[in-house]
Amino acid sequence: MPLTLNIGFSRKVGERNYSSRGASVNLQVELEGGALRNPSQLRRDISNLFRYVREGVNEELARRETKVPRDQHPGEGSDPGAGNGSGGRPATPAQVRAIHAISRRNDIDLATLLAARFGCCQPDELSLQNASLLIDELNSDPPNG
Repeated sequence: MPLTLNIGFSRKVGERNYSSRGASVNLQVELEGGALRNPSQLRRDISNLFRYVREGVNEELARRETKVPRDQHPGEGSDPGAGNGSGGRPATPAQVRAIHAISRRNDIDLATLLAARFGCCQPDELSLQNASLLIDELNSDPPNG
């Protein structure tokens, strides 16, 4: 008897002036009835599917990201001192370590994420506020297994 597995992921990103944009993906996969005989493989398959869905949503949001100054995250206000490179406080060493650790744990391509979201290459290039936002977002994503 076949089994049906439903996997979904949604994400909403805050933008300026209290607006937001979001994306979601839902997959429905039919598995052979014997899939339950190997629970560890089933868990790996589910984790992989969640990772693909999460990456798809993140890529879609990055494609649809509105143009903002390099040093300003879409959710930030227009304070000229709030971002990197314009007098804002830089990310702390603890924030940088946390971003690296969480992205490794969740198997996230950090360089791609930073380039798409913040226009930078390394977490130590983030402002204190952007680093805090990123840590919150990374922690809200479910781990891969």
